[in-house]
Amino acid sequence: MPIINLSIPEAHHHQRIDNFLVSYFKGVPKNHFYKIIRTGELRVNKGRVSPYYHLVTGDILRIPPLRTASSHTDHHVPKIKLSLLFEDNYLMAVNKPNDLAVHGGSGVSFGVIELLRSQYPNSDLSLVHRIDKSTSGLLLVAKKRSALRALQEQLRKRTMGKHYLAIVSGLWPQDLRHLELSLKKTRVVGPTKENQMVVQVVPPGQGVLTLTEVIQVQYLMDFSLLELKIHTGHTHQIRVHLAHYGFPIIGDEKYGSFALNKRLASQGHSALLLHAWKLSLSHPLDQKNVQLTAPIHPAFRSFLKTYPPNTPDIANELRADYL
Repeated sequence: MPIINLSIPEAHHHQRIDNFLVSYFKGVPKNHFYKIIRTGELRVNKGRVSPYYHLVTGDILRIPPLRTASSHTDHHVPKIKLSLLFEDNYLMAVNKPNDLAVHGGSGVSFGVIELLRSQYPNSDLSLVHRIDKSTSGLLLVAKKRSALRALQEQLRKRTMGKHYLAIVSGLWPQDLRHLELSLKKTRVVGPTKENQMVVQVVPPGQGVLTLTEVIQVQYLMDFSLLELKIHTGHTHQIRVHLAHYGFPIIGDEKYGSFALNKRLASQGHSALLLHAWKLSLSHPLDQKNVQLTAPIHPAFRSFLKTYPPNTPDIANELRADYL
């Protein structure tokens, strides 16, 4: 393909550039788009952007010659059945497993969105938001561009309620309820000498101010089960908040306790115990309230059975609410 100069129409206003490119240029591998964005070959208004840049109506994209996928370069998307929690003509909600990425790229050949697009080949599917590969639970996918814009507007205005479950090391203090920190992404040299992205706590004013609220605490022997509500959205927000206060999430390889994770892994508990549990949103068609709940995944359930709550009554509540 030759060099393309493309003006973004209003229909794609605020769509993420990586999703736009994948839907607009059929047959081009997603990894190729990440490469040309990362190297600066793709320009927006003559400048460089990240793969997470949200397009604005009238943006001018300069797109270098693209290579289409061939039988040798295209990644095969397997047939994996995903657990659908909700679906209509405008959106769907998936209960994402804790070992599946939300999209391909950066060494990952496929994710939830590629699986769904292969199963719904004639649909215009887009991720409304993202959760980490190692995090399980609710993931929203829009089936129409109008639904995507409406749902992302709720995220921007913070009117969409997002509740998580996490199991942490230690007994959480009952009076610690509001976790407010400034966070900033940075790259550091990892244990195998490659650069890896981490999120760090920085002084106020030097990063993005984030807020996580602890709604409920249940004690599990030497651990705590927390219900959390996030009032802001930032990469690794919950994981960094809890680790910073001295209560890392079980199975967190990046921000958690290496020694504890190793001991628990020897007992068969190696998954990150963070679950996107509930979502409350206004339907993009009629603004009616939609309440969604994602059952916890087997690794989460296994840990609760191994380390039951200290109080039998609470154990019964957990079976009713989470299992």
